[in-house]
Amino acid sequence: MLALLAVACAVYHPLPLPVHSELAHDLGALRSEVPAGAHSPAQRIDVHGPLDLYSVGLLAILNDPELRAQPGELAAARADLLQASLLPNPSASVGWAALLGGPGTTSAWSVSITEDVAALVTYRPRVRAARAAREQVSAQLLWEQWQVAQKARLTALDLYWDGELVGLTEQQRELTARELDAVRRQVAVHNLDDSALAPLLAAQAGIEQALAALRLAQLTDWQSLDALLGLAPDVRFGILRPQLPAPPAAADLEALIDSLPQRRPDLLALQLGYRSADENVRAAIAGQFPAMVLGGSWAQDTTDIRSGGPVATFDLPLFNRNQGQVAQTRATRWVLHEQYTARLGSTASEARGLGAQLRRVSTDALAARSAADAADTLAREASNAFSRGNIDTRALADFQTAALQRRVEADTLERSSGELEITLAVALGTGLPQALLLADNGTPP
Repeated sequence: MLALLAVACAVYHPLPLPVHSELAHDLGALRSEVPAGAHSPAQRIDVHGPLDLYSVGLLAILNDPELRAQPGELAAARADLLQASLLPNPSASVGWAALLGGPGTTSAWSVSITEDVAALVTYRPRVRAARAAREQVSAQLLWEQWQVAQKARLTALDLYWDGELVGLTEQQRELTARELDAVRRQVAVHNLDDSALAPLLAAQAGIEQALAALRLAQLTDWQSLDALLGLAPDVRFGILRPQLPAPPAAADLEALIDSLPQRRPDLLALQLGYRSADENVRAAIAGQFPAMVLGGSWAQDTTDIRSGGPVATFDLPLFNRNQGQVAQTRATRWVLHEQYTARLGSTASEARGLGAQLRRVSTDALAARSAADAADTLAREASNAFSRGNIDTRALADFQTAALQRRVEADTLERSSGELEITLAVALGTGLPQALLLADNGTPP
């Protein structure tokens, strides 16, 4: 019997801390297998070519160092449920007294076994509360994964447009340098005076400053994305042009907002937290039942008289009728009720606001792209006119600079539109995994 008990006991195993960082130095070293979900098969992300925004988000969920503790948090919630599901052990006592003198004829002994009955009264609501708490942890962890995916997708989108803007700004610098050289040649032959150089030199300085700021932002974004993916800060890879869905129409947006409580993980987590708190209220009310221990005892005295019978031990609820626990659980439930109500309202307001902003920016982005296309057409016509000698270098540079500025404006608005689309998708709970992307690691080491 003792051997069986020893086998069932937990055994200590050390878990040493790492002595070196575990950052990957290329995408191939990342975890890229997405586990199968309830309604989706397992898949592998192709890390050998440029990545789209969705793949970047999945890689961040799978590899972000800040999410590595999630399996442990889920295991802790499961352990809490296991603990709540266990009944208290019965208590046993054994006594023996040797006969040392007197009229007795034998040694005395006593045996008793008892069980806490009050724990049985609160058992069901306690287990339901722990089960809801475990599901709450799962929903909250999913929400954390969504936040990481959103940040990674936004950073990848910014990196794509950083590269585009750096390229356009470098073209502006080259145009300005050519224009400046042309004006200097005119100044050298006294066709223009030195004052003609001033605006070009100022424009050149502004472009250099803007280019330096863009390159620093690009470097910062790369370091942020590498950190989210668990990569060394000098790793670079290709990012495809963002392809995002069109913003939902007003009627579709309202339908998505109405269904938010069934889809957004943070709202589900608050619902489950409220359910757990409600079960704790039930358990606290049931806990007003006086603490009672029932069992039986058997004994023999020194005169060899044997006896046995039931044993009952219970509290007299004169001072403590579990009022404090009842009040505390009710207050906790009320706080969670109000938090959920506030979050639901703020979420709906956020989604409507983002929808309105996205519609405005999308319209402006379309107009800016149309204007950029028209400016490109004018620049090509100016280039043809310059080749025929109809306009000079300064006029050609002005047309080309205007076209570049229009493209910068269009790219900036398209970037803003993409950022709003990603943020709105997260606010509406769409376009992201609906289940935790965690491997079941079993019992923690």
